[in-house]
Amino acid sequence: MIAENIRDVERRIVQACERSGRNPEEITLVAVSKTKPVEKLEEAYAAGKRVFGENKVQELVDKYEVMPKDIKWQMIGHLQRNKVKYIIDKVDLIHSVDSIRLVETIDREAAKKGIIANILLEVNMAKEESKFGLMPEEVMDFIDEVVRYQNVRVQGLMTIAPFVDDPESNRKHFANLHKLLVDIRKKKVNNVTMNVLSMGMTNDFEVAIEEGATMVRVGTAIFGERNYVQ
Repeated sequence: MIAENIRDVERRIVQACERSGRNPEEITLVAVSKTKPVEKLEEAYAAGKRVFGENKVQELVDKYEVMPKDIKWQMIGHLQRNKVKYIIDKVDLIHSVDSIRLVETIDREAAKKGIIANILLEVNMAKEESKFGLMPEEVMDFIDEVVRYQNVRVQGLMTIAPFVDDPESNRKHFANLHKLLVDIRKKKVNNVTMNVLSMGMTNDFEVAIEEGATMVRVGTAIFGERNYVQ
């Protein structure tokens, strides 16, 4: 079932790319495995998935210990500073950076391990009070501060769009984030590549791809509805 679901999502990615004149190879599908048991991840792994997203530190660490080591783990949830040390050498990318104090902690913990931490800046494009993230107008100044840290690399931007019945209503948020990414890229800032645009989930990833996403975070369409009973 999970293998079928992955093939279906990949087919929809290809179709979205065809509609927007893009190469499907530009798109990374992150299998969002939060709250799902290891058995489900193993099914996805057997179907070829190597990029998994988790939003809780302990869950990521537990799964990291038992899953194959060629997986690229991504921290997609809000990250508390006191938990950075547990995942800093286990994740390929941290999606949810939205404060300088968090950047400082990531930089310090990465330095201890002798690594460079790849991060995305989380932007609250819809300016929802219930969501984390930088306001769009804060991003440029934030980047000017981030470049001071030697063990952190800003790879791009991420947003969590509003959960809506009609994906089209999120198109403007995706388009605006893409524009912001392009504007930052033009500035050619040191330690900032702007190669990754992480946006779009199960209900709206096709629209996100049409508006420039290079990474989509899909959970429900792969693993089914989440079980939040811990």
